[in-house]
Amino acid sequence: MIGHGGLTTKKQKMGGAMVVGRHIIAELYGVSKDLISEEKTVREILERVTDQVKFSKVGSLYKQFNPHGVTGVILIEESHISIHTWPEYELVNLDIFSCGHLEDVDKAFELFLKEFKPRSYRHYVLDRG
Repeated sequence: MIGHGGLTTKKQKMGGAMVVGRHIIAELYGVSKDLISEEKTVREILERVTDQVKFSKVGSLYKQFNPHGVTGVILIEESHISIHTWPEYELVNLDIFSCGHLEDVDKAFELFLKEFKPRSYRHYVLDRG
């Protein structure tokens, strides 16, 4: 078992390597400006997904840019979720990292795709360890 800030998680083996967490780094393209321009809407989406996955939220912080765009981070016991939006480009940069259950990160990513409805995306999955 590995402890991280009071949280204990199981070490997982993948391909012979120890894995202590999963990190998804994603770029979402063609996202509606209505979903990513205002802090209130972005915050609601991030908080909803965090609750649905049952991540243990420690706190959050958001920054509204003028005339539009948002940066936000949710600190979870398991690690973090962060977002940066560029409505003028219909672009979202999303980062999800958890040292909890690997499938929770995958579930969160799928929920974000359903919420933001990008026309396309690219993402990288890093099993950390």
